[in-house]
Amino acid sequence: MVALRALVLATATAALFGCSLGASNPSPADRAPGRLPKAEAAMASVAGAEAESRAIAEAILGASDPVLAATQAGQGLWAAARAYAAASLDDRPLYWLRLATTTHLKADCGANCPSVLEAFDRASRGDGDLTFSEDPTALRILVTGFDPFSLDRNIDQSNPSGVGALRLDGTRWTFAGRPVEVEALLFPVRFDAFDAGTVEARLAPLLKSGALALLATVSMGRDHFDLERFPGRRRSSEAPDNAGVLTGASAAKPLVPQLGNGPLEGPEFVEFSLPVAALQGGAGPYEIRDNRRVATLERGTFDAGSLTELDGLTAVRGGGGGYLSNEISYRSVRLAQALGSETAVGHIHTPRLEGFDEETLRAITDQLSAMIESAARELARAP
Repeated sequence: MVALRALVLATATAALFGCSLGASNPSPADRAPGRLPKAEAAMASVAGAEAESRAIAEAILGASDPVLAATQAGQGLWAAARAYAAASLDDRPLYWLRLATTTHLKADCGANCPSVLEAFDRASRGDGDLTFSEDPTALRILVTGFDPFSLDRNIDQSNPSGVGALRLDGTRWTFAGRPVEVEALLFPVRFDAFDAGTVEARLAPLLKSGALALLATVSMGRDHFDLERFPGRRRSSEAPDNAGVLTGASAAKPLVPQLGNGPLEGPEFVEFSLPVAALQGGAGPYEIRDNRRVATLERGTFDAGSLTELDGLTAVRGGGGGYLSNEISYRSVRLAQALGSETAVGHIHTPRLEGFDEETLRAITDQLSAMIESAARELARAP
């Protein structure tokens, strides 16, 4: 945590002298409930976050340009978290220090509050670090992960998708003579952010530009890797998000999410375009399944043979379930289709982890990296 604080404070303080490290795209600020004292007591890697986050917030708000300082501090936190995850396979300091800093910023940021919070949140999730080159031959891959969640059950919970994204961010390979560039982003586990359009706002520019060869959204799931073929439109999970919000959805009453001021439009199910066989070439201890299991009001739970088989049915659960894992899958596939993007898009569920275990996290994220590398090799060979 000390190393995280040092880098974040350095980048925030730079704004006092008019230094610029670049811009980031804004997104809604995190509003998870206060669990910090319990987290500090439970995790050595999070101990001291309260005092450190206060110092970071003071540096941001004391700057001549607090929005710029917030961006720089967020970028510093992301860079430090990348280094920490590479060494310790731990994504939790990033989440808790972001959350604590956001709490202090909210208390004192005044009229600039929305802009400051958004700048810090976006930059600390990797937006300010998207550094794809201008090389026209480069094959570009974006991997997204999520914050830790289910924190009321396991305050020390890690998220393999977040660790995997942090470890993959900035990876560079060369296959078949083509440079391959991998960048990563993290998303909040919060319904209001999804309803406000954070997925669409962050992914649309990349999908619209045609820059990406592969977009793999990733989250924690079951006891193996699942490639979620048929994401569904509706929420049905009764689990709260990281803000403690319950949507009122259930398996008996699946609800359509919002997108801005209206309902999320689209078919009840869509189909991914991931390179399945290539991803299944990622060696490791876990099975990699092409998951076709869905649930509908009319037919219950079954394995769908095709998207056509799902016509006229009401989604209860897509392949990714009825929570935000399924939803980011649906939103990203739907968005790519709406934009006419040729990017291969889809969702990967990693094996489940209870709490934190470095050995298990290494096995999961090493295999995730092998899966992305295997897909990159195939895509690089394509004409």
